[in-house]
Amino acid sequence: IFLFLTHTKTMGAVVSAEGPTSAIMKHAPMTTFLSISSAALAVLYLQILSMAVILFFVDVVFSPVVIEDPGWVFLSFILAWFSGLAVGLIFLGIKPFAPNFTRIGTMVYARANMIASGKMFVANQLPAYVLPYFAWNPLFHTIDQARGAAFINYTPHVTSITYPIYFSLGVMVIGMMVEFFARRNASASWNSAR
Repeated sequence: IFLFLTHTKTMGAVVSAEGPTSAIMKHAPMTTFLSISSAALAVLYLQILSMAVILFFVDVVFSPVVIEDPGWVFLSFILAWFSGLAVGLIFLGIKPFAPNFTRIGTMVYARANMIASGKMFVANQLPAYVLPYFAWNPLFHTIDQARGAAFINYTPHVTSITYPIYFSLGVMVIGMMVEFFARRNASASWNSAR
């Protein structure tokens, strides 16, 4: 659940970050890079803190929490955050040109991830004809890899840890190009019209 929440909240925070037509951008040290990175890092900080508090509470009150490979689980967590940052960057770049589409698109993507992320079922149990409907999603891979690292009796067979890395890097490059184009072509009068 934390990987899904981190991915979705990061995407939402990046999309909501201040854009090139915002009034705060008139101050010289402020850039869209600072706005985007601070929004993404704030979500990462809050999610890590929340996860630590909940795991501590469960460990102290109920029973000891045993995670088979905590480093691999944390890597999956970071990849879920990074892929949320990359997808959010795409929507942020589109936002000045199509704000209604961006609002609806982020909502549809977040709702589709409720099912397509694989948090409600085990990836190894999916029939082969259903797998392509989920394999496109980097969150599907990170959640399944985290499940394999957390539990000793589960080994992920149909997912890969490298797919979210390549997907996120590719989408991040495209997102930065779209954001650069939006920053260069955005008009200051757009904020007053909306």
